[in-house]
Amino acid sequence: MQFRNTILLAAIGIGSLHAEQLDVEKDELKFGFIKLTDCAPIVIAKEKGFFEEEGLQVEVIAQPNWKQLLDNVITGELDGAHMLSGQPIAATIGFGTKAHIVTPYTLDLNGNGITVSNAIWEQMQENDESLDTPTPEHPISADSLKPIVEEAKEDGKKLPMGMVFPVSTHNYEIRYWLAASDIHPGMYTSTDLKGFTDGDIELSTTPPPQMPATLESGKNVAYCVGEPWNQQAVAKGIGVPVTTNYDIWKNNPEKVFGVTRDWADENPNTLIAVTKALIKAGKWLDAEEDGKLVNREEACRILSQPNYVGADFDVIKNSMTGYFYFQKTDKRAMPDFNVFFKYQSSYPYYSDGVWFLTQMRRWGQITEPKPASWYHEVAKEVYLPEVYMAAAEHLIEEGFLEEDEVPAADFDGYKPATDEFIDGISYDGRKPIDYLNSHKIGNKDDASLASK
Repeated sequence: MQFRNTILLAAIGIGSLHAEQLDVEKDELKFGFIKLTDCAPIVIAKEKGFFEEEGLQVEVIAQPNWKQLLDNVITGELDGAHMLSGQPIAATIGFGTKAHIVTPYTLDLNGNGITVSNAIWEQMQENDESLDTPTPEHPISADSLKPIVEEAKEDGKKLPMGMVFPVSTHNYEIRYWLAASDIHPGMYTSTDLKGFTDGDIELSTTPPPQMPATLESGKNVAYCVGEPWNQQAVAKGIGVPVTTNYDIWKNNPEKVFGVTRDWADENPNTLIAVTKALIKAGKWLDAEEDGKLVNREEACRILSQPNYVGADFDVIKNSMTGYFYFQKTDKRAMPDFNVFFKYQSSYPYYSDGVWFLTQMRRWGQITEPKPASWYHEVAKEVYLPEVYMAAAEHLIEEGFLEEDEVPAADFDGYKPATDEFIDGISYDGRKPIDYLNSHKIGNKDDASLASK
């Protein structure tokens, strides 16, 4: 892609720049979201006028759960939505609801935590004296949880834990965290769609806003969820976040913006315009001055409104402004707990899609072995970097972006290999079979598939 010279526009602040509107096919849109802080780019694009600058009138509508959100996109009730990164991939390959869903935009990195009940935390501290302090060293593995799991099994019980959806990052993250400490989270099979088979614990689905209530009632003793529902547990004094997904996989992709393939094909200019607005929103959310996130408090006030996340401003602010409370005595600086734009994070990387496919295969959601080429083909069916780069080109021409804020034109869509996982195992998106086979717990496939 050849970028034309950037047009210098006389304006102060990204929100006041005037964009040249595309000839969109559809200008009245409905987008869905779940009440989590990582819906922020969609909400901010609406509230700060970025959609309107692109000639779009957008209604943003809360959805009760991830399944209904996806169903409403498929039926056309919604034009697009805030989605779990695994949803477009799972739908496209036919795990659960079958539909070809695509994404041109990654909404955020990180943003999740794993919280345990007060009773479990006390037992973990008894098992590991280094945790018995107001400010224990992080990251905290599940090693001190393993004896508690084993004792429950000896008593004929399996500890109940929560995640938000079978193909959510949260499901794969809590499974990864448990398995890294040799706790088997359970397998999916053709006859066990709950994923309990061979599990040392029972991991089930709970909608995000309901997570704290399940901890308080004892329905769950631990859960993995996005914000503000870990901070809510701290604020209510009912649980302790023991790790965030930043420590499970540093700078992992969390949510995406998804539409059907048919919608994308019918509305190509509209999709570019939407992506432009989301890029502007992400950059506004990550704007810094003297190391401070200058727009986050305003974003928290917007998100706290009942029609958006609806949690208290102070609870949302805890994680969104560069800090995270693990306990009321343990407030830590976490400037990258939520990342919406920097690190070229909003680009739709093929390697992200490949990672989710490896986890689906690892835990049995993909029931049969697949060659490495299949992983890459599926990622390229779902992720639309060409749409993202078309939007970025317009924004560079209009003076909203610099060229170095997005990947180079000849970028192949795969991030460099990284070992920044809680277990230190290296992930290279170009080598899905090698990565799948590097884990002790979970499915493994014939090494010959790596070259097919």
